Amino acid sequence: MKIWIDADSCPKPVKEIVEKAAKREKIPLIFTANRKIPMEDNELFTMVITEAVDQSADLYIVENVKSEDLVITRDIPLADELVEKGLSVLNDRGVLYTAENIKERLSVRNFMYELREYGGGVERHSAFGPKEKQAFANAFDRQLRKMLK
Repeated sequence: MKIWIDADSCPKPVKEIVEKAAKREKIPLIFTANRKIPMEDNELFTMVITEAVDQSADLYIVENVKSEDLVITRDIPLADELVEKGLSVLNDRGVLYTAENIKERLSVRNFMYELREYGGGVERHSAFGPKEKQAFANAFDRQLRKMLK
């Protein structure tokens, strides 16, 4: 098992939670981005820097992830592709993407994208505070425990 982080837009507290768990459980952790992302120096941690092209980090994850791996991403189209392959995907707010919920999430995301393109509503994420950090930590721990059994 490996843990993958789509690191381009991952909040620092999420990275810290995952790093701590990876060290505790001795699980390889792979940060993937199209630019260098600060990370702790540890033999279990790898930074994969892809081409500076849109979606290159996502493509790298899709091509290299294995069925027993866990992926952390806020990118809903990437999550959709990974869920279709049967992978466990968690976002930085603690939502586990599943076959039951990913299509609805993708549809809402696409609708909001189109609305913004035509000058409509603005998608807003609330600040990443203690409540969001705790929600992620709880969901991540549950999923990690489940996958380690």
